[in-house]
Amino acid sequence: MQLLFKWLGLALLTMTFTWGAQAQPVSSRPMKIIVPFAPGGSTDVMARMVAEGLTTQMGEQVIVENKPGAGGNIGADIVAKSPPDGRTLVMGSIGTHATNSLIYPQMPYDTEKDFEPVTQVAAVSLVLVVHPSLPANSVKELIKLLEKHPDRYSYASGGIGASQHLAAELFKYMTKTSMLHVPYKGSAGALTDLLSGRVPIMFADLPLVLSHIQNGTLRALAIGDTTRSPALPNVPTVAEAGVPGYAATAWYGLFAPAKTPAPVVATLQKEVAAILQQPAVRKRMTDLGATPIGSTPAEFRKFQLSEMKRWKVVVDSAKIHME
Repeated sequence: MQLLFKWLGLALLTMTFTWGAQAQPVSSRPMKIIVPFAPGGSTDVMARMVAEGLTTQMGEQVIVENKPGAGGNIGADIVAKSPPDGRTLVMGSIGTHATNSLIYPQMPYDTEKDFEPVTQVAAVSLVLVVHPSLPANSVKELIKLLEKHPDRYSYASGGIGASQHLAAELFKYMTKTSMLHVPYKGSAGALTDLLSGRVPIMFADLPLVLSHIQNGTLRALAIGDTTRSPALPNVPTVAEAGVPGYAATAWYGLFAPAKTPAPVVATLQKEVAAILQQPAVRKRMTDLGATPIGSTPAEFRKFQLSEMKRWKVVVDSAKIHME
């Protein structure tokens, strides 16, 4: 009898997330996607695309809430401690769900145990951009400039442990150069100072800076990915431009609180994957320089763990640690 009630409960939870075009939500709690960074960055953009699609499919408004701070830990922790019913998700990133646990001496949540991976939403190319005032028109020229003036120049990132930070540290490690790190509370804040020239260098998420590259307010030197971006076909990869073997990308994905029932997670994954297959959504993402993914929960977990292992080498070599 207890087993019967258990399965009935799971069935009811699953019904809550079996959305049709005219379906009415069973739960009175609004559905939220928490963005653990400030508005305007790539994490925010991806979350709003998904929320828009879910709103259409669910027949109810899916809310996006920005909860920045502590490298994304504050927002992620809110979700880790939310009811495990699939109504509160976090748009996680390499920082919140891979490298913060390697950097922060004390974490408010367990990166693996406190979340159920739902799906990787997108992979985003990072592009090495500089302010036009910087006297470097190529990666080789930038390396020579940094070698000639160690620590004179600074680079921006969306925060300690963010993909932009790690990409720059990997570049420094592989080229044996030196730059000063200026972290911000999200990529949008970093962009402001980058555009003003106050901080002249950044490995930026391509969706964040593409329009500025196109209008000439920023200069693109190279793509961090292993292949060129369709959005900037004439811009070489960092490896092509003189740093063989270099590869760094950003990624974003949805996580639910731990113990969210598997049927609920599976339904969420199916719904989001369907959104990412829509031609209009795929075009919006690819036009921004992002690649839609839609992986299964198991595939996303495997990828997450591989990222933690991969970036540990960079974190340790660059001594990236919060006091």
